[in-house]
Amino acid sequence: MQEKELRALETMEMLTKQMSVAVTRCSQDFRYVWANEVYADWIRRPLNEIVDHPISEVLGKHAFEALLPHFNRVLSGEKIHYEQETNFQGIGQRWTSADYIPNFDSTGTVDGWVAVVVDITERKKAEEALRESEERLRLAAEAGRMFAYSWDAATDLIERSGESAEILGVEKDAATTGAVVAAMVHPEDKEQVEATLAKLTAETPNLRIAYRVIRPDGKVIWLERNSRAYFDEHGKIKRTVGMVVDITERKRAEEAVSESEQRFRLVADTAPVVIWMTDTDKLCTYVNKPWLDLTGRPLHSELGNGWAEGIHPEDLQSCMNTYTKAFDRREEFRMEYRLRRHDGEYRWILDIGVPRFSHHASFAGYIGIAVDVTERKLAEEALQRLNRTLEGHTALLQTREELLKIFVKNVPAGVAMFDRDMRYLQVSDRFCADYSIDSSQVLGRSHYELFPDIPERWKEIHRRALQGETLRADEDCWDREGSTLWVRWEIRPWWNPEGSQGGVLLFAEDITRIKQSEETLSRVNQKLIQAQEEERTRIARELHDDICQRIALLAVRLGDFRHGNRESLAQLRCALGKASEEAQDLGADVQALSHRLHSSKLKHLGLTVAAAGFCREFSDQQGVKIDFHSESLPKELSDEISICLFRVLQEAVQNAAKHSGSRHFQVLLRSRSNRVELTIHDSGIGFDPEIALHRDGIGLTSMRERMKLINGELSVESELQRGTTICARVACGPQMKTVSNLS
Repeated sequence: MQEKELRALETMEMLTKQMSVAVTRCSQDFRYVWANEVYADWIRRPLNEIVDHPISEVLGKHAFEALLPHFNRVLSGEKIHYEQETNFQGIGQRWTSADYIPNFDSTGTVDGWVAVVVDITERKKAEEALRESEERLRLAAEAGRMFAYSWDAATDLIERSGESAEILGVEKDAATTGAVVAAMVHPEDKEQVEATLAKLTAETPNLRIAYRVIRPDGKVIWLERNSRAYFDEHGKIKRTVGMVVDITERKRAEEAVSESEQRFRLVADTAPVVIWMTDTDKLCTYVNKPWLDLTGRPLHSELGNGWAEGIHPEDLQSCMNTYTKAFDRREEFRMEYRLRRHDGEYRWILDIGVPRFSHHASFAGYIGIAVDVTERKLAEEALQRLNRTLEGHTALLQTREELLKIFVKNVPAGVAMFDRDMRYLQVSDRFCADYSIDSSQVLGRSHYELFPDIPERWKEIHRRALQGETLRADEDCWDREGSTLWVRWEIRPWWNPEGSQGGVLLFAEDITRIKQSEETLSRVNQKLIQAQEEERTRIARELHDDICQRIALLAVRLGDFRHGNRESLAQLRCALGKASEEAQDLGADVQALSHRLHSSKLKHLGLTVAAAGFCREFSDQQGVKIDFHSESLPKELSDEISICLFRVLQEAVQNAAKHSGSRHFQVLLRSRSNRVELTIHDSGIGFDPEIALHRDGIGLTSMRERMKLINGELSVESELQRGTTICARVACGPQMKTVSNLS
């Protein structure tokens, strides 16, 4: 570089050190000749990684290609100005306002250019937010669910927007006074409204209240009023301005949700079994009244991990292992354990749990039932003791017969002993009670005589047992006397001391109550999902109304400033400050809602834009660096795949930021051979994926479950101190099959 150019660069550096804009000089071969500190800070690179480096290396291939038309124009000698959104390497998608000025050598040839760059991303966001807010306000007003009003205390006249006529059921041009509107308030709500109005002062001028009104046609509607009162120097109200919203539908929805919740609790609390629920964190969130009656403990003691405190110490670890394994795999589970009753006695419990899923197929936790099976367990234990006793006394036939008679008579389950002709030798009281037969008249009689309509399949089971087989069924049912009976049974041969078969033993346990409980659980689960969806609908409607009201009220206040007022300059500044704070709060609430709810960018702009936006916003919020790149993504990507990959991206990035210890991540979204691939990489501390799958967290499991729903796959490569790479792949061709309603 010539001395003259060096002096020029030194002069430029001195001049731009104090500038707050990013300035660079580039050569005709697309390399940086010079850049100021502002530019280096903006692009998040040190100067030694910018100067003398190719533009494509610093800004990234995609950004270079997007800006190349401007570079070519300035190299032709043209001054360039543009505003453009570009995906820059290292800082993501940004809006910039740039001016390019060609640089000429001594022969008049363009040998490069000087660029002045200003980041206008925040301004663009503000403009877009303002446009969206104005559009929502316009749509809300057109929908006829809200209207603006202004009340003059001196004349009692109310000025109102046109939408009020349809809502209040009055003539559009009819004069309205405060007295007329007050007369429309429902008699049961008048005292509340008057008391609220009486509390307004110059220090607390804002009012928000919901109440009913009776329209001239007799229809009762719910209104929500959000307004501000203005006072004179004597502290008297001179006028009130605000918004009124028709919230009748919201109130109806709230009542429906309340009724749904009441129905659910009524079913749960009156069910003949214990019902419990957990959230996605494995902690108990609900138990019904029979559970509290069983344990005798208050509700707050049972929630969280409280339910485990009543389990017998010898059974606790086995229960936790079964529960954790099923929970991580989203599988149904059954386990038996001893639970301490309120009087200190331990009862055997059969606990059945099934995973809960929302209407959108997202995992929501578990719901389960618990049934007291102490009698069956006692019968099984007694049978085991009997077998051990019989094995030790095979030579003492008389003792064996006496023990068998005692056992069969008193065992608290259905037990019957038959000879080879299927005649009754012994029968328990429970067997007789279950099958409505008289124990004093059954011995010596044929089983087929007592039950002449026995199905053929049972005769075949008897024949096989008499030939030496042991048969069993965990569940079996048949219709008897107009009702369906469910039974768990086992039939096995019994042997004489000399080794010949003497007949068969039948063990039958009536599990009809358990099956009915499972059906009750299924119905409760369905009602719970319905209640959840109604709750979500109510919340969405309420949030929408709240935001619209606040925007509309802010617009009214700003309108007051535009038309002027008689307040002092200090009061005006104070009011403007409050309006500014309200606008900032509103923006923060809208942004938070958009993050928690469904991404509008994903729906309207596609996966690439939504993913890039998420990476950019997450970087800004968490103070990390995310390099996002996308390549050749199909234009028509299904909603199911887009939603699933977007949720995997969110989960993976959040987990990496929380656990990896790294502050720099790479995200790649691309299409290969009719497959879409999403890769998230960090250079952090790494972990053992197999160990992670068995921990309490559900991040990896959640991502894998989501990919299964769209017939995709998730791979995890990680080593300690060598970082982690998570890759989600799914077919995007015609052969792809997906499950709808993902979230």
